[in-house]
Amino acid sequence: MAHIPSGGAPAAGAAPMGPQYCVCKVELSVSGQNLLDRDVTSKSDPFCVLFTENNGRWIEYDRTETAINNLNPAFSKKFVLDYHFEEVQKLKFALFDQDKSSMRLDEHDFLGQFSCSLGTIVSSKKITRPLLLLNDKPAGKGLITIAAQELSDNRVITLSLAGRRLDKKVMCYDYDNDGGHDFIGEFQTSVSQMCEARDSVPLEFECINPKKQRKKKNYKNSGIIILRSCKINRDYSFLDYILGGCQLMFTVGIDFTASNGNPLDPSSLHYINPMGTNEYLSAIWAVGQIIQDYDSDKMFPALGFGAQLPPDWKVSHEFAINFNPTNPFCSGVDGIAQAYSACLPHIRFYGPTNFSPIVNHVARFAAQATQQRTATQYFILLIITDGVISDMEETRHAVVQASKLPMSIIIVGVGNADFAAMEFLDGDSRMLRSHTGEEAARDIVQFVPFREFRNAAKETLAKAVLAELPQQVVQYFKHKNLPPTNSEPA
Repeated sequence: MAHIPSGGAPAAGAAPMGPQYCVCKVELSVSGQNLLDRDVTSKSDPFCVLFTENNGRWIEYDRTETAINNLNPAFSKKFVLDYHFEEVQKLKFALFDQDKSSMRLDEHDFLGQFSCSLGTIVSSKKITRPLLLLNDKPAGKGLITIAAQELSDNRVITLSLAGRRLDKKVMCYDYDNDGGHDFIGEFQTSVSQMCEARDSVPLEFECINPKKQRKKKNYKNSGIIILRSCKINRDYSFLDYILGGCQLMFTVGIDFTASNGNPLDPSSLHYINPMGTNEYLSAIWAVGQIIQDYDSDKMFPALGFGAQLPPDWKVSHEFAINFNPTNPFCSGVDGIAQAYSACLPHIRFYGPTNFSPIVNHVARFAAQATQQRTATQYFILLIITDGVISDMEETRHAVVQASKLPMSIIIVGVGNADFAAMEFLDGDSRMLRSHTGEEAARDIVQFVPFREFRNAAKETLAKAVLAELPQQVVQYFKHKNLPPTNSEPA
C-alpha cells in the first residue's frame, strides 16, 4: 500500500510514501455591513487591517484591498495565519476609509474595530459582531463578519500496487538493506485516471527506465505496474472537527485536602497572595483561557474534593464549589475563579485525596454524549492537586473506562510533593492498566508539575498542558469512525 496526498500525481518510480501531515493554516475572510460613511460627496472606500498581539502590543499583520464607494464590502483579499490551539492568539480587525494613497493609518478615517481570539473564530466558523470606536462605543450600525477555513487538503489516496516482469525485481525500486536501492523505472499518471482502477478491472502502466530507453533500440519497458485499486479518504485534523462544530466541554476539579494547609496561612497552596493569585488559580487560568473559546455558552462545572462541607461537615469528594449541586456551572474562567475564592472560607480542608468520583462524574456526561453518534462534544477534566492519590486502584479503573469515551484528563500538580503516581497515570511510556488488568483504549491523561513552570512565562504552562489534547480528540473520533458534522465526501 502507498499513501499519497491528493494534490498531485504520483511517480511510480518512487518508493512507497508515508502519510503527509499538513501545516495547520487558517484563512480568514472579512466583510463589513452598514459601515460609517465618512465621505461627503460619495460613500466610504473601506479597507481592513489585521493586527496580531505580540508582548502586549498590536502589530500590523496584513491588510485587504480597498473597496471603492462601498459601505457593505466583501473583501477578496484573505488573511492567512498559523493556527496554534494551545495559545491564545489575539486578533484585532480595524476598518478605515481610504482618503489618500499613504500607507500611514493615521492619514485615513477610522471606521471601527473588533478584537477577539483566533480560537473564538474557528470554534464558530463564522462570526458577526458590532464594530466599536476607540472609546468602545458602537460605530453606528456597523458590523464585521469573519469566516474561517482551514487551508489544507485533508484527502489521502491509498493505492494497491503490484508488478509484473520487473527487471528481476518486485518493486519500482529494488530494496537493498545497505541503502543502495536500484532504480528500475517510472511512469506518470493522474489521480482521475487512477480512480478508474478496481479489483475487477485493474489498470496497467509500463515501467520505463529512461537511460535504458536511450541506450537500447529494442527496449520496450522494465516491467508492468498493476494498479488494483485507488481509494480516496479524508484524514481529518483537529481543526476539521472544531470547524465542524465540535465543542470542548471543560470541567475543573480542585483538591481541598488538609495537606494544602490553612488558606489564611501564606504558606498554604490555597493562600491567595496580594496579587490575587496562587498556583491553583494560575493553573485554572492557563488551561481555562484556552478552552473557553471552544465552548459556545462558556458555562463550566467547577467541582471540589477532599473537604468537609456545611452544615453537617461531612467529607465530600464531588461537590459544586458554588454550593449549588443542581447547577454547578460557573460563567467563564472568571466565574470559576470567583467561585473558588468565595468557597474557601466556608469549607474545612480534610481528605483523603480521591480522584475517581470526579473522573466518574465527567465520564457519565461523556457517555451520554456518545449516544448522539456525532463528533459534537469532547470532554476535558482539569484536576489540580497537591499530593498523592489515595484511591489509586479506583482511579486507574475510572481512567481506563474513560479512555473509551470522548474525554481527556489534565492533571496539574501544585506544591513540591512526590508526583510519581501521577506520572504512572500519564501513559506516555506505557499504556495504563486497571487493577483487573484491562488496558486503556488510548492515553487520555496528561500530567504536568506546576513547579517546573513557576519562573516561566504563563503561556508555557498552557502549551505543555494542552500539547496532547488535539491528537487525543482526533484519535477518539477516528477510532469511532465519526467525521466532522459538516464534512464533505472525499
